[in-house]
Amino acid sequence: MTAALQLSNVTKFYGDFKAVDDVSFSVEPGSICGFLGPNGAGKTTTIRIILDILKPSSGSVTLLGHASALDVRHRIGYLPEEKGLYKKMKAWSVIAYFATLKGLERKTAKQRAHELLERYGLKDFANKPTDALSKGMGQKVQMLASIAHDPEFVIFDEPFSGLDPVNQQVMEEVIRDMAKRNCTVIFSTHVMQHAERLCDRVILMAKGKKIFDGSIPEAKRVLPRRVRIETEDDVAPVRQSADVVSIRTVERNGEAHKNGSAQWEFELRENADPQAILQLCFEHKIRLRSFNQSEPTLHDVFVRLVGPEAKDASFR
Repeated sequence: MTAALQLSNVTKFYGDFKAVDDVSFSVEPGSICGFLGPNGAGKTTTIRIILDILKPSSGSVTLLGHASALDVRHRIGYLPEEKGLYKKMKAWSVIAYFATLKGLERKTAKQRAHELLERYGLKDFANKPTDALSKGMGQKVQMLASIAHDPEFVIFDEPFSGLDPVNQQVMEEVIRDMAKRNCTVIFSTHVMQHAERLCDRVILMAKGKKIFDGSIPEAKRVLPRRVRIETEDDVAPVRQSADVVSIRTVERNGEAHKNGSAQWEFELRENADPQAILQLCFEHKIRLRSFNQSEPTLHDVFVRLVGPEAKDASFR
């Protein structure tokens, strides 16, 4: 299958500053790809290169089989990070206007605008000027304007930024609906939960470099699995298990453990089954006050991969 998007060794300099550093990846048709990383990672610059808004210093981009996005611009949708609308235009009119710019006839564009506004809960605001809309509603209108022509490929740059939880859910619904129609979707975000819920795969950038490219399960395998238990008994039998890579005691807000119990965290080898640790406790009659197994979150993985920079970024 031919990739919907292919970047090959893309680099971008601004003077002596390297904003994008030898980035290569591909995105399959009909997939949802999260483009993630802290502020200053090079995400927006890469997106602008993909769309041929910026030219790379070196490397190449192929989008929908073409060397320039300008050749297939009517097949592409784009929601930029910098949001803005024509303030005195009605909501439906803004959407219809952008649809006509992408080749739709005016009558079809108007019909499409009203259909989208109704589908995503803005029917009652169709005739409101955009400067009378809340920030979240205005952002939804701009998002709908970017997809009104039913594109094959869309890029949303920070689509969840500044939205309340209800409007974030609507944005997720739009992305899922696009994918159901076999549209390829790329979105950049700081919000890890959205990526976990939506993405077939994620690409992580930091300091202009691609540092991870794979599925959500592959990302979570970057960190070892851990099991945490609380007990008053000796955990030597668990410590000696071949499944255990390391062990540490866990403090609870700096307080001593009550009733003589202690909490232990075991880091397991790759592919180890946490239930085997529970079974081992039963076999050796280790009395458990608690047993917890949890896989790492996407946030945990990215803090590990990005390092201290991630802790200062607006990951949530």
